[in-house]
Order: sequence, then structure tokens, then C-alpha cells
Amino acid sequence: MAASMAAMTSPLRVLLAVCLMLIIGLAAAGAPAWGQTPEPVQDPPAIRVDNDAGSDAAIAARLTRIFAQFDALSAVEVRVTEGVVTLDGMVADRADLDQAEAIAGRVEGVVAVRNELVASVQLGERVSPFLAQMKALWRSVLDSGPLVVLSLVIVLVCAGLGWWVASFNRFWRGLTPNPFVGDLLAQLVRVVSLIIGIVLALNLMGATALLGTVLGGAGVLGIAVGFALRDTLENYISSIMLSLRQPFRANDHVVIDSHEGKVVRLTSRATVLMTLDGNHLRIPNMMVFRAVILNYTRNPQRRLEFELGVDAEDDPEAAIKVGVAALADLDFTLSDPAPTGVIVAVGDSNIILKFTGWIDQKDVDFLKGRSAAIRVAKMAIESSGFSLPEPIYRLRIDQMPDLSPTPASPPVARPRAAAPADGSAETVQSVRPDDHIDRTIEAERRDSSEENLLSSKRPIE
Repeated sequence: MAASMAAMTSPLRVLLAVCLMLIIGLAAAGAPAWGQTPEPVQDPPAIRVDNDAGSDAAIAARLTRIFAQFDALSAVEVRVTEGVVTLDGMVADRADLDQAEAIAGRVEGVVAVRNELVASVQLGERVSPFLAQMKALWRSVLDSGPLVVLSLVIVLVCAGLGWWVASFNRFWRGLTPNPFVGDLLAQLVRVVSLIIGIVLALNLMGATALLGTVLGGAGVLGIAVGFALRDTLENYISSIMLSLRQPFRANDHVVIDSHEGKVVRLTSRATVLMTLDGNHLRIPNMMVFRAVILNYTRNPQRRLEFELGVDAEDDPEAAIKVGVAALADLDFTLSDPAPTGVIVAVGDSNIILKFTGWIDQKDVDFLKGRSAAIRVAKMAIESSGFSLPEPIYRLRIDQMPDLSPTPASPPVARPRAAAPADGSAETVQSVRPDDHIDRTIEAERRDSSEENLLSSKRPIE
């Protein structure tokens, strides 16, 4: 019995489940969403049965009077029959066509609107609305002419006042210790005065909304221009920083990264060097500001150094004493600090000695002094019996050579340089500094009108 009841309820359960799914689907398709109120369906207004010729004439007259208030719709013809409005004629633009239909549909008693208006393609009718707008604009300009003239006068007065105040170059350059910064302050006064004049003029004309829009657009434009001119702005700011804290003076012998030369001038865009070959070198100031700068002129004392080798069997200490004594006898080497010599390396066939000495670059050219010091030290060491090492080669012979005697050739005598008789500097060539580059720089600076931001009155780093 229980089995038969279970067999009967199984199809019943399936049928109930199918019916439930159909009900849920219909509810989801037709019922409004949970928590939402169904929008009421608005029925179209009922057409009145008492419509007559009098009401049609009233509708036509009403529309005609309304269209007469619009220049673009004044030529529209209106016919009304049984509440159906027919619009006929020609308008200048399709927007006027849609506007006429919308106005006609809003009149009470209108059942339908038949729009038979045509947009004109004639040039005169198309241009006339534009000309009418221009005339209206011109009339408004004439009406507000005195206000516009007064606004322009305010802008010109503010700009002229700022220009006059900024023209006192001596005052602005005296206000700051750097002339470049003084010029920047003068330019800032001009810009600020012009902006104040524009703001006052716009406030007088009641265009404060336009002022906000302009300022907002100027801010966005300034950000875009800042990103576009990032390198130019960085170079300009670097020029200001270099002019305030000068890392070198004019005529200084400097090395900026890998560029060596003497400083000609510092401009608002670049640092101009004259290389030791006499060529002009312009380095952007942003590179100079970030570069490693070596200034040879800041400290006039400079150390020269060179290496000489002696034979491995010689006494290096004795050779060092001879070389140091030769350097000390030179007129251009300083006694404080005194010349020195050290052993830097020992090779298979030689001993490398390093000699150092100090010179005053105001009286001695570095390259000439170093060359003379090398010559004097070498001659002194050789004249004292020390021999400069010669290269030694080791040969490996796989086959026995012919050992028959051959006539010996006489030895070739190599000329040796004569040492100074008394070790004095009279036999040394002139080591005076070459002032050709300095004279060239001075002549160019004197003949050129280009700005120079370097000043001896500013502190140097």
C-alpha cells in the first residue's frame, strides 16, 4: 500500500514543481521589481465630441498669434480641421520646424499635428538669422560700449603702471645682490600688474564667471605647459641657482664632468667655456648644476707627479734622493710642501718610482713645469749612475742553431743627455703660464654684449 502511494505521489510532485516554476517565471516577467512601485500608465487624452468650426478657428488664431512672436516662425501657415493642425510653409532651419510642431502640440484642443513645413535651402534665408544675431550683438556692444572702454582703460593703466615701476632697473638690481634675480622681479611686477588689471576689468563688466573659467583653464594649461617645457624650466631654475651660489668665477680653469676649459661667462641658458684648444663650449646650465665640477684656479697651488723606472739591481732609495734633490733645486717648485718620492711597484726587471712636487700656477704653467721636472729628474738619476730599465724577453729555442763563429759587430753608442752642470734651473725651458687663452677671453668679453651673471661680489661655493 505504501509503495502504491509513493508511486502515485511521484508524478504529482513533478507536476506541482512544473506549475511552481511557471508561476515564478510569469511573476518575474510581468511583475515590478521588489520594492518598486509600478508606474501608472497614462492614457492619451480623450478626443472631445463637441469640437466645432469655432474651436478650430480659435486654435488656428491662437497658433498664428504665437508664431508671430518668433521671427523664424512668422511665415508659418496654420489650418485646423476637427482638431487636426496642419502646418505649412517654409522655415530657415530644421530646428524651427521641430519647434513649430512642439508648440502646436501643446495648444489645448489639438488632436494631432500634421507637419508639412519645409526647411529652406536658399542662401538669403539661411544668412538672415545669422545677420540678425550679429546685429543684436553689435547693438549690445554699442549699449555696453562705455563700460568696455572703461575696462580697457583700467587694463592699460595697470599694465602701464607696472611697466613704469619695473623700468627702474637700478632699483631692482640693487634690491637683490644678483642682477639676474633683479630682472626676474621686474618681470614679475609687469605680469602681476597686467593680471590685476584684467581681473578688475572683468569684475567691472560682471564677467566673474568668465574669470573663473579663464583662471581654471590657465591652471590646466600651465600644468600642460610645465610638463612640455620641463627641461626648459629646469634649465632656467638652474641658471638662477648658479647665479646665486656661483661655483666658479670668470677665467677659472675648470673641468665640468668631462669638459675642460676656462670660464668665459654664465648666461641665463648656458655656461660658456673656452677649451684649451681655443674653441667655444656651451654647456646647458641644468647639466652644470648637476655636474661634478673640478676647479683648478680656486687653489693656485697644484701638485705635479710623474713616474720613472730604475733597474731592479739599483738602490731605489738612493735614486729617490737624487730625484728629489733635483726637483728641489728647480726654481719653480715650492719648498713647502717639499718634493717627495716613493716606490709604487716592483717589476721583473725594474722598480717604478713616483715623484711629486708642488708649483704655484700663478707663475708656472702646469704642463710646462711637469715636463721640465721629468727632464731634470731623469737626467739627474742617469748622471748618478742609475740606469733606466730595458725590456727583458725570454726566448725558447726548439732547434739547435748554427754555432759557427760570426764576426762581432762593434757596439753602437747611444747618445745620453747631458745633466745640468750645477743642477740649477737655468737649463730648464721657460715654464711661465701661457696667457693667450686669457687674453682671448678678455677680448671677447669686452667686445660682446651678451649677459654675464658671474660677479665677484657674489659668494662662491
